[in-house]
Amino acid sequence: MSVSAPPGFPSSGNGLWFTKSASVWSKEWLPVGNGYLAAMVPGGTSSEATQLNIESLWSGGSFTDKSYNGGNKQPGEQLATAQIMNEYRRKIFSSPTGDINCIDQLGTGSGAYGSYAGAGYLVSVMNITGPVTDYGRYLDLDQGIARTTWTQSGATYLRSTFCSNPTRACTQHITTTLSTIGLPALSYTFSSHLEPGMPSPNITCLDSNTLRIRGRIESSGGMLYELLARLRTSAIGNAQTTQCIQFPVAYGFPPNATLQVKAGTAREAWLSWVGGTEYSMDAGDVASGFSFKGPDPHTALLNLISAPATGASSFQGILAQHVTDYKAALTDKFSLSLAQTPRLDAPTDVIKAAYRIDTGDKYLEWLLFNYGRYLLASSGRGALPANLQGKWAHGYRNAWSADYHSNINIQMNYWAAEMTNIDVTRPLFDYFQKTCAPRGDITAQVLYNISRGWVVHNELNIFGHTGMKGPGDTAEWANYPEANVWMMMHVWDHFDYTNDVAWWRLQGWPLLKGVASFHMDKLIPDLHFNDSTLVVNPCNSPEQKPITFGCAHSQQMIWELFNAIEKGFAASGDTDVAFLEEVKDKRAKMDRGVHIGSWGQLQEWKVDRDSPTDLHRHLSHLIGLYPGYAIASYDPAIQGTYTKKQVIDAATVSLTHRGNGTGPDADSGWEKAWRAAAWAQLGDADQFFHMLSHSIFLNFAPNLFSLYNPYDPDPIFQIDANLAYPAALLVSTIPPDMSVLCNLLNAPSQNALIQAPDVASVNTPLMITLLPALPKQWPSGSIKGARIRGGMFVNLDWNDGRLSSVTIRVNRNIVARPVRVVYGGKTLTSFTTSGGLKRSISSF
Repeated sequence: MSVSAPPGFPSSGNGLWFTKSASVWSKEWLPVGNGYLAAMVPGGTSSEATQLNIESLWSGGSFTDKSYNGGNKQPGEQLATAQIMNEYRRKIFSSPTGDINCIDQLGTGSGAYGSYAGAGYLVSVMNITGPVTDYGRYLDLDQGIARTTWTQSGATYLRSTFCSNPTRACTQHITTTLSTIGLPALSYTFSSHLEPGMPSPNITCLDSNTLRIRGRIESSGGMLYELLARLRTSAIGNAQTTQCIQFPVAYGFPPNATLQVKAGTAREAWLSWVGGTEYSMDAGDVASGFSFKGPDPHTALLNLISAPATGASSFQGILAQHVTDYKAALTDKFSLSLAQTPRLDAPTDVIKAAYRIDTGDKYLEWLLFNYGRYLLASSGRGALPANLQGKWAHGYRNAWSADYHSNINIQMNYWAAEMTNIDVTRPLFDYFQKTCAPRGDITAQVLYNISRGWVVHNELNIFGHTGMKGPGDTAEWANYPEANVWMMMHVWDHFDYTNDVAWWRLQGWPLLKGVASFHMDKLIPDLHFNDSTLVVNPCNSPEQKPITFGCAHSQQMIWELFNAIEKGFAASGDTDVAFLEEVKDKRAKMDRGVHIGSWGQLQEWKVDRDSPTDLHRHLSHLIGLYPGYAIASYDPAIQGTYTKKQVIDAATVSLTHRGNGTGPDADSGWEKAWRAAAWAQLGDADQFFHMLSHSIFLNFAPNLFSLYNPYDPDPIFQIDANLAYPAALLVSTIPPDMSVLCNLLNAPSQNALIQAPDVASVNTPLMITLLPALPKQWPSGSIKGARIRGGMFVNLDWNDGRLSSVTIRVNRNIVARPVRVVYGGKTLTSFTTSGGLKRSISSF
């Protein structure tokens, strides 16, 4: 039987489509969102249950427990904790193997840590019966809309759902081909029972066409939230089309109500909803008592739902505004082509089921790239950053609290933001500034006895949880005070990509300076090797068990952080020259975290203890390969005595022995995406594509969500692989050393898209390498609007595996930067950046 995409599906093929409604949430439902709100749509017919999310709806925090303090030690414990810390350090340095088994006295109970919570379900029911034919549902990635179409009882219906960023509202629209007869009787209700564990809210009629849903997220109280859902119609004649009915309920039960459209009175109906909570990041500081409590959300929500744009009399007006904004945010500024052929003859689940490792399918690979950018734009343009599940969470309580893990996950979420030109990082930086830094300042004092700067650890909620999360022996994941350094990589990158000096001075530089100040005070002399270097102690390479010193991950990142301080100082407007000189002094003395071990590996720890059979999911000691540059741009003149080739060879050995991401811990998608990016860094097109295709084959669901433990019948959605995928595919870094570069570029089948490494100094040339690891599966294609460092944009085309044209444009220039453009081992052009400069090359 022939199958074709549903009517209205984009002819570009840029979307997901299916021939049956969804069942398993993480495998089949389709996401929409605007950052502030999110929704999951199963694609029902006469009945549809849309699952809702509000970005700040969390259990826990001071809303639950007034004494909640972010997992910190008490001020009176500071001196005793300092003594304990010093004793741990002494034992580590004096140990023959440079490690100890436990630092449990540094941890603190999680307290009212809480969890991101689902916000219930919106249920719509139409009074129609009979068999359903011509069914189709799809997610249009050209316009950011989920649609379902079907025929029943002689009429064809179309339901559309989207969330608009300008209005901060979501809208669900239903229409029928029988416009003269109109819609059958239609009702909208809210259900908390479909979100098991969620307390029942009060559901009342605000007016004749508006539901008000209001409650607290915990049975004992907790955070206040509210949803307002307003129903509008296109009436037939002068009929009264809508009504809100307040149901009678038993004594003691919360009120309940429904919105209804009377049968035959409307050609179309649309319900728009807004939602919010009393949470406020602006109340996450000492002055506010770390209450994180803002005003009652009702007035703000009423203003939103009543705004002319949200309450427009024409659905087409709401839709047009959404599409215009969506395109401006996502598709107008950037595009990628792999010369793919749209698959309009097979639904997405069938295409995904047929996908094979190494063989690939460039249409599906292109679609996943666009899908990752869609998910980032749809979850990242709110007030809070994208969490472990973006802003979509299935349940009252969620795996790992659907929080912000900071030893890979929150960072991986934003790898593609700068390079694919999506403006989503400001909520991330506000989160650092307003929830991490204020309480992290306290953590620096009471846990580390450091009075400068701020620190956080691996697990973060929206309530400023900055302590080392315990209790018990949790060091392998909780002992991670370098979390703030990895965060600052994104802060520096934003400035390096945009040259936005006003933002840098107001927010970026203060964040960077605070983190650098803390780590300058935390570095201590290495008393194990007594080699006159400064190291971190104690440290855990993220989620590895050894508690030791001088972890490569920590040392590499702190070195890069200190470089960013020097590179960004002049633009910061800061006159604290003594601080800059102190950074330079500590950088000169610190261990750089690059050591080659006994079996040729790049060591994960300063003590040579790596195992060749360690298949750990993290690539922490290779952070300087990707996403950092301490390995990729290794410079023996300033980093050590190895040659670049020796360091790259050692990194290759480590990456090879780490395996393909199918080791312990449930076979996650994100670990394969990281491996793919790392292999691209090394210019190995075959291994890059193998890891990328392996991840697609094993860890992506029929709805293209990335999954934790894909073998589970109801697996957990983890968004980080989805959001990292575009970065792994598009841009990577290669060592700016011509001998190594030529070896890599002249090797068989090593020829990818764009590589533009960071460098240690603004005086070191930025090298833009074109098509250095292009898989043979993508012989032709193009990129439009890719952003790179130095405030530059790149467009390029390739055909039959060869570059055919490239244009580089400098958008905004602060510091003149030397640039070299390389292709096939040859320098195509060299220049010094200046605002408005443009270089186009078509002869190779």
